Amino acid sequence: MSPFPSVVYMFQVRVHKIESIRDPDGNLGKRIELIEERPIPQFAIRPQSEEARVVQEVFQALQQQLPIFPARAQFAIPKIILFLTEEEYESLGIDFDVNQVYEITLENQSIKFRKTS
Repeated sequence: MSPFPSVVYMFQVRVHKIESIRDPDGNLGKRIELIEERPIPQFAIRPQSEEARVVQEVFQALQQQLPIFPARAQFAIPKIILFLTEEEYESLGIDFDVNQVYEITLENQSIKFRKTS
């Protein structure tokens, strides 16, 4: 029994990238990048001048109308990067897919992955 109380951390990650790699011994493997997406805090920025207010309104209108100016509601934080050989990947028993979301649980020196729907 551990002298420290059990603390459980849970968070969601999204598979951002999967790449084929070779380890230093030449074995094939995978590099799996998991990111956590967090909302961007909305700050009310009040322009100092009338001109700046007009520019801000025009830019907001462009963001809504043109796909080249996407309004981002979230930013991605790299959370976990796994470097696994093919054997390690197979033994993990998870078929990672890009953009799939997983719930991660950290508890008692273990990491658990649960696929969300």
